[in-house]
Amino acid sequence: MGLWLGLILGGLLLAAFIAAAVWTSRMRTLSGRVGSFECGCRTSEDPPAGWKAGIGQYGAERLYWWRSWSLALRPSRYWSRTALVIVSREPMEEPGRVLVTCRAGDELFELTMSREAYAGLTSWIEAAPAAVGRVI
Repeated sequence: MGLWLGLILGGLLLAAFIAAAVWTSRMRTLSGRVGSFECGCRTSEDPPAGWKAGIGQYGAERLYWWRSWSLALRPSRYWSRTALVIVSREPMEEPGRVLVTCRAGDELFELTMSREAYAGLTSWIEAAPAAVGRVI
C-alpha cells in the first residue's frame, strides 16, 4: 500500500513539475516575441471583476491575445486589424497603465496595458494598409 501511495504521489509531483516547466517556457516564448506586451482583457460577457491577465502581440493582420494562466499553444482571442476600433482610453490608478475600450465588429471589450503598449497599438492600427474596395 505504501509503495503505491509513493508512486502516485511521485507521479503527481512529476506531472506538476512538467506542467510548471511547460508554462514557464510558454510565457518566456510569448514575452520574447517581437510586438508582444503585457495586456489584461475583459469582454462584455465577463463579470465586472473578470479581468484576465495575458500577453498581447501585434501580428500582420490580427492582434493576438494569450491568457497567462494557460498551457494553450494558440491564442485565446484575436481581433482583425481592419475591424479593430479604439472607442475610449482612460488612465488607471496604477501609474503608467491605461484602460482601453475597443470594438471589433459587434464585440466590445476592454484591454489594460502600459502607455507605451497603447502608443504601439494606435500606431499599429493606423499603419494598416488600406483595404481593397474601401472608399475613403
